[in-house]
Amino acid sequence: MKIPFSAAVYEHAARFVNRSPYEVSRNPELLFHAHRLAYLEYQHIPIAVGIDIYNLEAEAYGAKISVPEENGIPAIYEPMFQSAEEIIDLRSFDVERDGRLAMVIETGKRLSKELPNATVKIPLTGPFSVAFNLLGITRLCEESAEKPDVVSKMLMRLAENQSVFCKAITEAGLTPAFFESAAAPPMLSPKQFRELELPALKRIIEIASNYSNQAVPCIMGGNTYPILDELLSTGTNYLVCNPETDQASFVKKVGKSHPNVKIRVNMRSDIVISTDKNKIYTEIDRILEITRGFSNCLLGTGALPYETPIENVRIIKDYVS
Repeated sequence: MKIPFSAAVYEHAARFVNRSPYEVSRNPELLFHAHRLAYLEYQHIPIAVGIDIYNLEAEAYGAKISVPEENGIPAIYEPMFQSAEEIIDLRSFDVERDGRLAMVIETGKRLSKELPNATVKIPLTGPFSVAFNLLGITRLCEESAEKPDVVSKMLMRLAENQSVFCKAITEAGLTPAFFESAAAPPMLSPKQFRELELPALKRIIEIASNYSNQAVPCIMGGNTYPILDELLSTGTNYLVCNPETDQASFVKKVGKSHPNVKIRVNMRSDIVISTDKNKIYTEIDRILEITRGFSNCLLGTGALPYETPIENVRIIKDYVS
């Protein structure tokens, strides 16, 4: 039985228009053509419309995106706030006016119309990852340890504020997908994840699912096996199984208890960009062995770095086929 192939294309899409990720991220025409050309080459599922997908909501709140050197990924280096208390009563953004939210939705609509066979998703940042950009990682981790009740309230506020973005996405005929890698262990311990993050994450996934009339993906990098039960409890229909975790145990557990949940089992990123074809083939074989007998799995690449040779993705796709 063949396993579907799913490359994760964000900043890598910029390669297809020969421009930097920063330029593409802020130009609707470049963004559209970059993802269109990437899809025509890779036929990946889904198209996640964006380049620096974790920055959108923080920028809409007013955070400043730094211009990276050459082909680096745009990032936020200066926190907007100094404490979680300042965020607890933060008003939501305006989807039509603030940041690039409306641009990403419009690009998604164009891609969906141009590529009717494609699955188009709009990335949303999970509450902890939004807080990561608004507070900075050092302050966020300190306050998670010192003021857990305040951080819990802050995360719930950020989750509730996402509802306007979810609504706008679904009204455009598109589907949201949540990205929440900042919350993965060891950034938060499993206990902290359950107590601080999980209520807010479940709430926003519930909101998004209600607007979409379907379950939505919850994509998280890192070692997520220790919090796998918690992730499944959100009602998501799509998880990522990363090289940092116990991939065999992850696939077995989800495959047996939640066979309707899709699992993207990611290759090691250093092998994806390797010039050694045999290493690529060996890595694919390893994942094929892990996923044997489970029909809910996809073979994934993780987020493709900008510099990933396009030929490497062709090699992976052809070998899987």
